[in-house]
Amino acid sequence: MKLYNHIKLNAKKGCIILLLVFTPIYQSCDSYVDVEKPNSQLISAAVFEDVATANAALGGLYAKMRNNGVLAGSNGMSLYTGLYADELDWYQTTTISNFYNNTLTPSEAGVASIWNNSYKQIYEANSIIEGVTNSVSLPEVNRIQLKGEALFIRALIHFYLMNLYGDIPYIKTTDFEQNSHVGRMSISLVYDNVIADLNEAATLLPEVYVTAERVRPNQFAVKALLARVYLYKGDYAAASNEASAVINSSLYVWETDLNKVFLKASTTTIWQFMPNATTMNTTEGTSYIFNAGPPSSIALKSNFVNAFETDDQRKVKWIRSITNGSNTWYHAYKYKQQTTTASSVEYSVVLRLAEQYLIRAEARARQGELTNAKSDLNLIRNTAGLANSTAITETDIIMDIMNQRRFELFTEFGNRFFDLKRSGQIDAVLALTKPGWNSTDKLWPLPAVELNVNPNLNPQNPGY
Repeated sequence: MKLYNHIKLNAKKGCIILLLVFTPIYQSCDSYVDVEKPNSQLISAAVFEDVATANAALGGLYAKMRNNGVLAGSNGMSLYTGLYADELDWYQTTTISNFYNNTLTPSEAGVASIWNNSYKQIYEANSIIEGVTNSVSLPEVNRIQLKGEALFIRALIHFYLMNLYGDIPYIKTTDFEQNSHVGRMSISLVYDNVIADLNEAATLLPEVYVTAERVRPNQFAVKALLARVYLYKGDYAAASNEASAVINSSLYVWETDLNKVFLKASTTTIWQFMPNATTMNTTEGTSYIFNAGPPSSIALKSNFVNAFETDDQRKVKWIRSITNGSNTWYHAYKYKQQTTTASSVEYSVVLRLAEQYLIRAEARARQGELTNAKSDLNLIRNTAGLANSTAITETDIIMDIMNQRRFELFTEFGNRFFDLKRSGQIDAVLALTKPGWNSTDKLWPLPAVELNVNPNLNPQNPGY
């Protein structure tokens, strides 16, 4: 399926009945949005003249994000970057081994899957933006909400793609002819577009959630993402301010019980994906948990597990060991449900409060606000059962913050890989564990088929 393919919406009556405003909008509606080769330029305008069908279009997009692309729990960045960096071991000989063995090529299926699924989702977000903007009968409150969420999605996916591939196209239209000849945009300009989209989304979305289970982003979800974007960009004052807005909101309450952080009703969750059915849990749990050794596919690296400080309760609560008597393996255990339950217990958490404290801690430290930085850092450490940080200098405090990010955010959507890149540590760290590691490997190759279809995407990333 080629990049920017047209989206054809096929409303399914059973789903639409469920997709009323202020109710969960994407359970069991994965096939609501079908992507096919373009035979026209626009989704039927009728979809966006009715609240139920407009919400259904957005619900279908969330379902696709949960199942495929950068945020997919079983075949997205958490898996690929965990294997590519230093979090996960791989026990199969499938094509995914190329991530683990550092043998990526432009023809790698996983590279193309992330690229194509992400841009199809961006296309759908643009379809929603255009559809609600042109609607003549959709109530204003729904138009504003839907546009704000679609802008948030568009910015989020472009942000991840930029961190994986470097210079990328930033797509803002459903014009297939225009998109099929688009060129790549510099990282600096991608940042500008991401921030512009997020700032507009923040003006459109309310502070309160429109669902009970935080499965549709609110204004603070936008600010949480903005805090991360500013941190990566190096705008530390802005990163600190956005993170503070989230932290100071009464919507979020710090959780000291590590076993409750990834439950669907966690008070630290900012935004999460609902499972496909009311008895299902997360694809992360299904993918990472195993009950006998050796693992069938994925396990945590032993040197990662052994790097935790003594008494770190995240190692106790979020990692599980499996032994066959002579060997021991470890799996991520943030999500503890591997199969269905009477009702869903866990949702896939995309944004959560701990990251905001770590963002603010780092942003404060890099501005010389060392006392305040250590206050945020120590909240993370103390919750993990660790004593206050003994770091004194700015360099040492930042080093401790980066370590806490490693142990707090492991297997969560590429945080470790991106932290190694932005901190300049990636070559030193991965040269020790990845055969033939080169500095150019910090970017993935663009899919060869996309370069063939659209030569304007050239040149290929260095090293490929």
